[in-house]
Amino acid sequence: MRLTRFTDLALRVLMRLAVAETDLPTTREVAATMEVPYTHTAKVVARLQHLGMVEARRGRGGGLALTATGRAASVGGVIRELEGAGDVVDCDGTTPCPLRGACVLRGALRRAQEAFFASLDPLTVNDLVAAPTGPLLLGISGGAPAVRRGPEGLEPGGRMADTHRLPAHPG
Repeated sequence: MRLTRFTDLALRVLMRLAVAETDLPTTREVAATMEVPYTHTAKVVARLQHLGMVEARRGRGGGLALTATGRAASVGGVIRELEGAGDVVDCDGTTPCPLRGACVLRGALRRAQEAFFASLDPLTVNDLVAAPTGPLLLGISGGAPAVRRGPEGLEPGGRMADTHRLPAHPG
């Protein structure tokens, strides 16, 4: 199954906010860190606010914060909510499939989609930022330096170079 760009960005925003302990990044700062357009990020943040996962604080010292609900949210549940209940294939579209009434494939794809979600249900947003991901996110977002296990990518003293950016996800 392929996630929409919206859902992909929403998961990355949740992860970024999960590592923001004291700093409250703005939507613009998150967009810049993720190297995605501000307008896309703003739409994602608005949806996550509506779902009660993100809180936006205005004014001096304001920014975005992950709520307790967002931190404990099931990754499978987040994806279900953002992707919607639609089928993997559109059998009833503008040109309905003539096999839709007796098709075995449609049911198999529906079960595969649910298995995909079910495999992500035990993971929480908080789980997604456990080491090594959380420290790397902190490093690329300007937080505390990220420490990476293994010899590659380390500066003297075991610090990551701060030139790393969150990779853009295809799709």
